[in-house]
Amino acid sequence: MAPATWRQAAHGVIVELQHTVSEEDRQSWARRSAALWLLLRRPVLVLVLAPDAGICDWAAQPVVTSLPGYVLHPLVIGPDQVPPISDPAQAAECLELAVLSVLSHGDDEAVVGTFLDALAKAEESHGARYYEYAYRLASTDVRRVLEETMASTTWPVYSPFAREHYTRGRFAGLSEGKARAVLAVLRARGVTITDDALTAITSCADQEQLDEWAHRAATALTIDELFV
Repeated sequence: MAPATWRQAAHGVIVELQHTVSEEDRQSWARRSAALWLLLRRPVLVLVLAPDAGICDWAAQPVVTSLPGYVLHPLVIGPDQVPPISDPAQAAECLELAVLSVLSHGDDEAVVGTFLDALAKAEESHGARYYEYAYRLASTDVRRVLEETMASTTWPVYSPFAREHYTRGRFAGLSEGKARAVLAVLRARGVTITDDALTAITSCADQEQLDEWAHRAATALTIDELFV
């Protein structure tokens, strides 16, 4: 039985975020829609957010199920339905729409920059929450744009999640760069790198250790001399 507050609902809405083509996902929309209808005894809408235009077209097709007569018609929102917001005032006025704009047009640095500017002017807790929503829902490519924009601006990383992710990302990138430098020096000097040594170097996140290895690599004649 649905909770009392649910029974007061006039409508049910299921929100799905779709980054890939999956018939199994489409069938699950239909099953969840039916389950929520049985629970609420109210009309149910499946709203699909599809940041990619191709995924959007696919997701908008009717979902034919194995239950005779039951065909789900999802409502899909994609790049054609969400405007790219590059006006800071508009973004600040409606952060929810700004999030959708980033999800749909995040490959546009102007859109991402406008979004971050709007967050910086918002109340701290609100800005943090909306950034986290955008980052967690975004595709890998859009996340990369968010990270690159944050790294090249003075946007305040005040969210605990954002701060943790941003700091971790910076150190991970720094460690990877230093590990590559160590390997490059060793290879340039003709030092044979064993599989164990390669694993130790590439998996190391200790900045001081990587710096020490970089110094040793400049004079090491064998890989063992790197780890003395």
